[in-house]
Amino acid sequence: MGLTYKFTFTAPTTTTAADLEKFLKTVESDARTMGFKPTELFQATFDTKERRDFARRIRTMYRMTDDRLKGVVIPAENQVWKHNSNFGDCWIVPELAVVLVLTDERQMESVFGFARYAETLNDFNGRPILEIPVGGRWYFTDFVQTPDVRYRKIVSRFADVGFLESAKDDFASK
Repeated sequence: MGLTYKFTFTAPTTTTAADLEKFLKTVESDARTMGFKPTELFQATFDTKERRDFARRIRTMYRMTDDRLKGVVIPAENQVWKHNSNFGDCWIVPELAVVLVLTDERQMESVFGFARYAETLNDFNGRPILEIPVGGRWYFTDFVQTPDVRYRKIVSRFADVGFLESAKDDFASK
C-alpha cells in the first residue's frame, strides 16, 4: 500500500447535516484557494441500490467484523453492501452522508466529510443482529497517498473545530 495519511472525522449526533454542510462549504472555499478544482459538495441518502453503489464509490462504507455475522445470518439488504458469512465481515452502508470531493491537478479525487450509520445492523426480517460501533453518530475515515501539505491543511480545518478523531501521517518526519 505504501505511505499514507489516514484521518478519521467524527461529529456528535446532535450536529445537523445542514451544520456539517455549512462547515464543509468553508473547507471547500479554502480548497479552491489551494488549487483544487473541480470541487463538489453534496448531501446524499442511500435508500436505493444505485445510491448504495454510489456510497461505495465515495468510500463512505464502514467495515465491520464480528462473529455474530458468521454462518446463516442474513443482514438487511439495504444496510450492507457486501457480507462474507465465512469471516463474519461486512461493509455497512450509511443512511446519510455530507461529503466534499476535491480534485487535484492530476485529476485524483479525495473525499472528506461525514456519514451517519444506523445504530443497529438488522437481519432481513428487521430484527437487530448487533450494534454498529459508529452507529447513530457522524463518522468518516479515509486516507490519501501523498505528502502534499494541502491535504494536511484541509484535515487541520476539521481539527480546529473538534471534528478530527485521529490522524496518522506516514510522511511526517519521525
